[in-house]
Amino acid sequence: MRKASTRAIPPPLELLCLSALWSRGQGSVKDVRELVGASRPLAYTTVMTVLDRLARRGIVTRRKAGRAFVYAAAVSRDAMRRLALQEFLDSYFESSQHELLQFLRDESRAEASAPAAMAANGLDPALL
Repeated sequence: MRKASTRAIPPPLELLCLSALWSRGQGSVKDVRELVGASRPLAYTTVMTVLDRLARRGIVTRRKAGRAFVYAAAVSRDAMRRLALQEFLDSYFESSQHELLQFLRDESRAEASAPAAMAANGLDPALL
């Protein structure tokens, strides 16, 4: 298992700020803070620190615009999804897409048979 500091996938707070940049295309700390503030109120300095951390890791770029920095995602949403999926496969399915698909097929079968099993045990399948 990898150490948390070497993960390619940003932790939730960083991902929240990165998602704001994916939505806007680019933005200042103030812009990002306004977008994430709808779901999670954060201090200006917190957003600034998170964006700085992402910039140092090369996940976002920044350029000076007057007295502020303007940030933009350097990694696409789809590229991040691929990294997250690969990390998920590595952690839970021994890096095997086949194992994941087999698991999903088995879960689908289990869910399909759940109403019959509930009825057989005297429970109302409508509770699903």
